[in-house]
Amino acid sequence: MLFVRLKVPGPILITPKKLGDLRGWFMESFRASVFEAEVGQYTFVQENSSMSTEAGTVRGLHFQLEPKAQGKLVSCTSGALLDVAVDIRSGSPTFGEFVAEELSAENGRQLWVPPGFAHGFCTLQPNTVISYKVTDYYSAEHDRGLAWDDPDVNIKWPVLSGDAILSDKDRKQPTLANLGQAFRYETT
Repeated sequence: MLFVRLKVPGPILITPKKLGDLRGWFMESFRASVFEAEVGQYTFVQENSSMSTEAGTVRGLHFQLEPKAQGKLVSCTSGALLDVAVDIRSGSPTFGEFVAEELSAENGRQLWVPPGFAHGFCTLQPNTVISYKVTDYYSAEHDRGLAWDDPDVNIKWPVLSGDAILSDKDRKQPTLANLGQAFRYETT
C-alpha cells in the first residue's frame, strides 16, 4: 500500500496494490497493522455504504462533534466520486483548507479523513457506491455539517450549484464563518 500525505496535514491518500491476471484482480484493501504504522492507532466500529443514482449528487460536508467525532476511511466500490475533506479545527494553520481526491472502483484509492475534518463527496458517474469505515458510531445528537458550496472554502466541485443533487439537510448547512468552534487544533 502507498500512503501519501496531502497538502493539508491529516488526510492521507491510500493506494492499495492490485495484483491482476486474466481472471481480473485482487487487492488487499485494509490491513490493521499497516494502517496503524502509517496513520496511527484507530479502531473502526461501523461501516457505511451509500449508492447515488445520478452523477452530480453531493453528500456533505458532514462531521460529528466530540465525544462522538469520527475518523473515516473512505473508498468507492462502484463508479467514481470526488472526495473532499475540509479542516475545521479552530487554531489550525490550515483551518478552512481542503483536499479533494478522485476515488473510483477502478483506481481503488482510499482517503483517510481524521476527526476534525468535514467530509463530503460528489459523484462523477451514475450508480456510484461509497463505502467508509468509521471510528465511532453514528450519533444524531452530535451530527453536524458545513455548507458544501461555502465561498470562503471555495471547493472546485465538478457540478454547478444549480445542478447539484442535494438533500434538504445539506442545502441548509452553515458556512465556516457561522459554524462556531467544532474542533480545536491540538499540537503534539
